[in-house]
Amino acid sequence: MGHSGKPIPNAGSGGDAVVNRIAVGAHYGLKDWLVQRVSAIVMAVYSVGFAVCVLPRMPYGFDSWRALFAPAWSKIAALLFIAALLVHAWIGVRDIFMDYIKPMGVRLTLQIGVILALLVYGLWAITILWSF
Repeated sequence: MGHSGKPIPNAGSGGDAVVNRIAVGAHYGLKDWLVQRVSAIVMAVYSVGFAVCVLPRMPYGFDSWRALFAPAWSKIAALLFIAALLVHAWIGVRDIFMDYIKPMGVRLTLQIGVILALLVYGLWAITILWSF
């Protein structure tokens, strides 16, 4: 389509209309779709592994939960899960905002709020994992 929104005839193919699409913005879909699927797989693998490790010897007290997360590999796996969760949540919420909230100022304000909340949640998780 031209700037007026009307199809531009293609002179070389007998008058068929050619639609010129101009891609604007930083997100074109495939990368975000792939990141969200990979993060979902990471969360699913962690959840199954966590259930297999925890359910047979269900920790009931603080000391048993502390022992479960004491090894570095356990902390790193939990941090990877949290990172995947935060990225997954951001892509989903951002896409919802982009689809349904049209006023730019409102959308930007909400996006900044979500980014700040996710950063706080991530830092809080790191603090919890490495505090003991």
